[in-house]
Amino acid sequence: MRRPPKKFNPHPFAYHQELELEIESLTNMGLGVARHDGWVVMVPGVIPGERVRARIFRNHKNYSEADLMAVIRPSPRRVEPGCPLFGECGGCQYQHIDYAEQLAWKRRQVTELLKRMAGIETEVRPVIGSPLEYGYRSKITPHFQKPRPGEEPVIGFLRRGSRSLTVDVPRCPIASEAINQALPEVRADLRARASSFKKGATVLLREGVEGVVTDPAALITEEVNGLRFRFPAGEFFQNNPHILPRLVDHVRKEAAAGETRFLIDAYCGSGLFSLTAAAAFEQTAGVEISERSIEWARRNAEDNGIANCRFLLGGAEQIFAGIDFPPEQTAVIIDPPRRGSDELFLSQLFEYRPARVVYVSCNPATQIRDLSHFADHGYHLESVQPFDLFPQTKHLECVATLSRTPPASEKNEVRDRAASP
Repeated sequence: MRRPPKKFNPHPFAYHQELELEIESLTNMGLGVARHDGWVVMVPGVIPGERVRARIFRNHKNYSEADLMAVIRPSPRRVEPGCPLFGECGGCQYQHIDYAEQLAWKRRQVTELLKRMAGIETEVRPVIGSPLEYGYRSKITPHFQKPRPGEEPVIGFLRRGSRSLTVDVPRCPIASEAINQALPEVRADLRARASSFKKGATVLLREGVEGVVTDPAALITEEVNGLRFRFPAGEFFQNNPHILPRLVDHVRKEAAAGETRFLIDAYCGSGLFSLTAAAAFEQTAGVEISERSIEWARRNAEDNGIANCRFLLGGAEQIFAGIDFPPEQTAVIIDPPRRGSDELFLSQLFEYRPARVVYVSCNPATQIRDLSHFADHGYHLESVQPFDLFPQTKHLECVATLSRTPPASEKNEVRDRAASP
């Protein structure tokens, strides 16, 4: 038996102690949850209902982590992973689970997060699945550490459970076929130049209408519902183009429901949501703190002949400055980074008081954390619609729609304003 690491906590289990466990559920991080004499043990690569043998490698204050050693009683939902590196590479968590079951568990995880983190009990709609279960990603970013003299660099993704070790990935089944065709040449070039690198680096491969590019500054084009979006390859844009039409259609319909006539797209980037929704509104405005993104959003509006959409460079403390849309007739789309919206943004949103908010997030946990504040400011959660932009992984895109019910005094004020000449 290997010696335990120096900081290993030997309680309640010894290092590499093996246990037989019944898997009860899955966390939103893709780990199976089991209990041994009441103590929680987390195990990757399992499915609820399975009996497994697992080996302890870390004890925390209130749970332990273990490696999967063998599946004693497999679930009927277990399938053969599509990648030979599954279980070693940390990029995917669910390749061993039938796709319909992946969607069912992701829905359940959102439901449980809503209840536990925000005290919200509501029906989460069935997850809308990706048309492609593999080969869907239009962007990957493999990386490598500076190799030792005489060694070739290991080019790939983080090893499961590690923050520094890299698994060599010559082919990624969830990436598009075009990216996988380009990958061998990119890897060969990096290995030929390995000695010139002072440290490790991250590599970009992004597919657009033009093909696969590796230069973050190269301009690429994505087509969504008949609109063309141009932007530098290194900038953010959704990475599953196959499900994107359904996502933007849903966001547009949710924002345009009720009596909304105006739209604000906060965190607008290069204009994806504001431009695909513009036809449903009298006027739309996109707001960004990135000047570069605003420039591309304006170009995309012009290239697509969209005249009722303007884009504003907003400071963090004045997101809604320069927008004169009446809030009671305005919807706001927010699509923040994974960390969610900060208090400064939310306080400005609540002060503006739009009629509707459509909150798009790639991290349901931070989204639900933010949703807990909306009820205190007069908002009702109408619907939660997950989209599986990331099959085979723990990640999930989630769209929450909120509407504001103004108090009676405010309703009268709006009615009087509408009746005045």
